[in-house]
Amino acid sequence: MRFISLTICTALIWLLATYGPLSWAGDRIPTDAAGEAKQVSETQADPESTIKASPDQSPSVDAGAPATGSSEDSYDGRPADTGSNVLDRKIDPDGEESSPTESVENDSAPPLESEATWTLEPEFIHPLTPVQAGRNDSNPVWSPSGQMLAFERSMGDQRKIVIALRDGTIIKTIYFQTPEEEGALDIFLPGITDTASYNAGLSWSSRGRSLVFMSNAGSGNYDLYLLPDLDQAQPQRLTRHHGKDCNPQWSPTGDRLVFVSGSTGKADIFTMDLPSLKSRRITHGKKLYLYPQWSPDGRKIAMIYGSNENHDVWVIEDLSAPEKSTKTLTTWSYDDLRPVWSPDGSKIAFYSNFNLQGDQKLWCIIVVASDGSDSTSGDALSAHVVAYQVIPDIEQGPAWMPDSRHIVYVKNDEQMFNPIYLVDIEERIPVAVQTRTKMNHDISCASDGTLAFRAQVEQWDHIYIAKIDPEMAAIEELK
Repeated sequence: MRFISLTICTALIWLLATYGPLSWAGDRIPTDAAGEAKQVSETQADPESTIKASPDQSPSVDAGAPATGSSEDSYDGRPADTGSNVLDRKIDPDGEESSPTESVENDSAPPLESEATWTLEPEFIHPLTPVQAGRNDSNPVWSPSGQMLAFERSMGDQRKIVIALRDGTIIKTIYFQTPEEEGALDIFLPGITDTASYNAGLSWSSRGRSLVFMSNAGSGNYDLYLLPDLDQAQPQRLTRHHGKDCNPQWSPTGDRLVFVSGSTGKADIFTMDLPSLKSRRITHGKKLYLYPQWSPDGRKIAMIYGSNENHDVWVIEDLSAPEKSTKTLTTWSYDDLRPVWSPDGSKIAFYSNFNLQGDQKLWCIIVVASDGSDSTSGDALSAHVVAYQVIPDIEQGPAWMPDSRHIVYVKNDEQMFNPIYLVDIEERIPVAVQTRTKMNHDISCASDGTLAFRAQVEQWDHIYIAKIDPEMAAIEELK
């Protein structure tokens, strides 16, 4: 009941080629980026490739290394070797892998965090809308001004996009479904209809009045749709083909979109010019390109590239020559997911399953310089871990505070019901935010530092908002 938008996009792009069976698993983060899309192949994949999910996490796709005798884009579904002797590797922009070079030494890597002694009381915290059983709210996204909040609301198999003011007043509900009769107009239908529809993956325009989202429109195929203005009832369909399109993000400059598409038979990254709606493919790799995100100035794109249980963080620095200007920020054997630029554009934070235990299910947050000046592997890269025991938010990635110095995250601590923490990326001291909510997830930070997140109340998920002042954490520590 608590699927999130990347789940559908991931599964459908992959199933476009694999037709793999569905199965449910436990607490594993997706091996193939847990994300918005999966690479697909024109050849049928091995039936061992499966989609996994748990009630509080998204389905994950296991796509093993290329099977012997198969095409480069076909996978046998077997997990990669994850022995204790993990070696770094180097990948060039064409996706070719060279011989292993060096290992991360356990005795020189940063130690695991100790129990936090700092706490931080929010200035306020309350549910955005009245708590109500029978529905699950998730994935809140603040408008650029921070005056509106959009989130996904699921009831049964149906998912709507709800837009509300800070005080919880709902100003629009988007439930998009194409009519059955041929030639009829696409319309917005408020409320619920008999046909299940999925609408998610929301991104705001820079002016905060337009929205782009993905939808199956009740038909099963996922395309991108644009709502030109909140006062407008008629959406505009942006993509129209059999490939699955998802993970749209509006450029900060307001003139382009970036998104993941399966239209090429793979998961590739495209940009779309607005208002001409002309698309341009900017990646041509042999593996998966996922999670594209614009830099704050709209000139660069961060993403991940890889396959199986290993993805690296890449940055395209010049969109006029994407293949020549691609720079790798990580080149090791660990899985790196969901890169997010700091508000000032100087740093990129991402999730990694680097840990001394060699456990692929343990995640941390790493912060590196966005210009590629930091080491891409080994001890030098692991020294940039700022938080351990993290539950990845694969919908939006690490939540930066406006000061580009603090990150808010959910700690993987079931005994404490997955509490919310704050970390100063320079001091690296974990601070427990006293929200007193349970099973937290999906953290989003507004331009003024107000948090929005998902929390569970009697088995149902609801959106909460809270205001925190990072400086107050230092005062708490001195007591």
